[in-house]
Amino acid sequence: RVSLIVAIVATVVAMAIGVVVGIYAAWAGGRIESFLMRLVDLQLSFPSILVALMLMAIFGRGIDKVILSLIVVQWAYYARTVRGTALSETQKEYIDAARGLGLSSWRIVFRHLLPNCIPPLVVISTVQIANTIVLESSLSFLGVGVPITQPSLGLLISNGYDYMLSGQYWMSMYPGVALLAIVASINLVGDRLRDILNPRLRR
Repeated sequence: RVSLIVAIVATVVAMAIGVVVGIYAAWAGGRIESFLMRLVDLQLSFPSILVALMLMAIFGRGIDKVILSLIVVQWAYYARTVRGTALSETQKEYIDAARGLGLSSWRIVFRHLLPNCIPPLVVISTVQIANTIVLESSLSFLGVGVPITQPSLGLLISNGYDYMLSGQYWMSMYPGVALLAIVASINLVGDRLRDILNPRLRR
């Protein structure tokens, strides 16, 4: 349960940050867009696990520290996705028409631009939740994640790993199977949502 809660909280906050950055970059354009996208590219150029490990080494252990590290790791994925979608939408006629009617930028963004960014956000969020669960479990397995008093899947696998040579493999196997089942289920849901929201991707 801890792994799932941490993943959901981190994903929601990272999505909110990424949406703001992505839409602002697409709407502002120019140097602001260039700067924000270079920041996104810099973030995505490093492996997620490496960045998370570095941040945990700085922050120390704790659920709040894990969530903060996962937010830092994730937000750039949403920013890049939203920026691409929003940039495509800003070039369409209905945005030009809204501007011609004198609608404020805030109204255009929240009433027209943001709703059209939701479908790709829904799809990527399911993928990122699965990735975040794996990342949190990896941090806990390595001993730098949630405290030992919290029943994280990664921590359970790590605790059982020491007993594998004595034949008690089930102590790691059951949490490992649960982790695989959760991640696989979330990915299947994401694939289904992708097909529903974008029928052109169906095979």
